[in-house]
Amino acid sequence: MILAVDVGNSNTTVGLFDTAGKLSFLSSLGTDRERTRDQCAIDLLGVFSLYQADSKRISGAILSSVVPPLTATMTEAISMLTGKRPLVVGPGLKTGLNIRSEIHSQLGSDIVAESVAAISKYPSPVLVIDTGTATSMSLICGQVYEGCIIMPGAVLGLEALSERAAELPHIAIAVEGGAPLSLLGRTTEDAMRSGIVYGHASMVDGMIDRVESQIGEPVTIVATGGNAMRYLSHCRHDIVYDRDLVMDGLYLLYQKNTAKRRKSENGTGRPM
Repeated sequence: MILAVDVGNSNTTVGLFDTAGKLSFLSSLGTDRERTRDQCAIDLLGVFSLYQADSKRISGAILSSVVPPLTATMTEAISMLTGKRPLVVGPGLKTGLNIRSEIHSQLGSDIVAESVAAISKYPSPVLVIDTGTATSMSLICGQVYEGCIIMPGAVLGLEALSERAAELPHIAIAVEGGAPLSLLGRTTEDAMRSGIVYGHASMVDGMIDRVESQIGEPVTIVATGGNAMRYLSHCRHDIVYDRDLVMDGLYLLYQKNTAKRRKSENGTGRPM
């Protein structure tokens, strides 16, 4: 089994792939930059206990992290738990992408992983929208990573409104009871929700239009990330939601970078 861990700014996602390459479970933990190696190992052990998985059956691991203080800590925690030092997505790892960037190391490891998955699962050109603390949009044409757009995320925008405007309250994006969201709010809370949800949807729609106009053809649009479902239904474009895009990309990267080792171990080249 292969362990995949994605450390994001807000959440850390843990996934375990079985011998057939299927996700056995997917878990989300809060990201805490102050966690020690032992605390991270205990968190991972708790996840395995929760999903009744045996950490001793793990044959390899891969880590993506956009939180530098936690990269080494989580690497050590995974090694402690599994006895396997994880591959870390970054310089030196084979991706199969031709990245058009002046400084390749500036491209987030989560964006690399989801781009690798996107080109294996969807028609080109594909535009990948990642909705987390920030909302990123990556364009991939064939095997070429053309570039990225980074914008404030929906939740971050809502928090900024509440923090910087003294009379605006701290609220949740979702309407209580699941009631429909009105475009024109009759209360301050509803007006804020409308601005964040419909405003973010309009921003995403507008950027998609600009991307398609620049390349002169329509794109396949794929969204992932924890905040995508908050506003995707309000977008005008057809957008596919793929919850496991980053995890699938990490699994593909692991397979790509351990193929020779697996071949020498079993003499056949087939995944073990």
